[in-house]
Amino acid sequence: MKDPKATGPQSCEDCPIRHRAVCARCETDELEKLEDIKYYRTFEAGQTVIWAGDPMDFVGSVVSGIATLTQTMEDGRRQMVGLLLPSDFVGRPGRDGAAYDVVATTDLVMCCFRKKPFEKMMMETPHIAQRLLEMTLDELDAAREWMLILGRKTAREKIASLLSIIARRDATLQLAGMRGPLVFDLPLTREAMSDYLGLTLETVSRQMSALKRDGVIELEGKRHVTIPDLPRLLEEAGDDADGGMMA
Repeated sequence: MKDPKATGPQSCEDCPIRHRAVCARCETDELEKLEDIKYYRTFEAGQTVIWAGDPMDFVGSVVSGIATLTQTMEDGRRQMVGLLLPSDFVGRPGRDGAAYDVVATTDLVMCCFRKKPFEKMMMETPHIAQRLLEMTLDELDAAREWMLILGRKTAREKIASLLSIIARRDATLQLAGMRGPLVFDLPLTREAMSDYLGLTLETVSRQMSALKRDGVIELEGKRHVTIPDLPRLLEEAGDDADGGMMA
């Protein structure tokens, strides 16, 4: 782990996730209180942020990068159960330990808050409690949608669904519209995608190539993705533009 006092954005107003994070609705005086209890932590790709069952003395938001939530069974088998994208919240106020392993998939920057002072602020600051409730409900909706993706969708639909989730989140963070081409760097390796989607590595590679060949996506190298037409990708995912996928 890198220096726990690593430098993040110079101020909350400069933060790239300010409009989506748990502090999105905070007023200036509330942000000043958060400043007193926050610090930044950075992790390199592959490093563990927290192990399941370990005590957590912080909560926080992903500022940049991506992490995975993983659960390990008694016999040692591991299952990736979720992704943490920029603005997603890590940790549960009122809970002492971590429920899952959190592992940095890419280089990761987190804006962390000391847990006890944050819990106190939640009681005193309705803006934080309301926003956290909204984010929790969004997470529940996303988990239900992911059950559908894993349980009922074809390999091609699974890949298209994952790409649409990442593309729309990236566009939202960049305050970009959904019209026109969407361009982003895929934060997951093919191996991580196969693990998350319950597919073989060969299937992931084959389906990515097929989507490229059919003009649904454009690829530069293995990570730089362009989606020329989002509605076309949503159709491939088995959803339409009004579907309930996570933004």
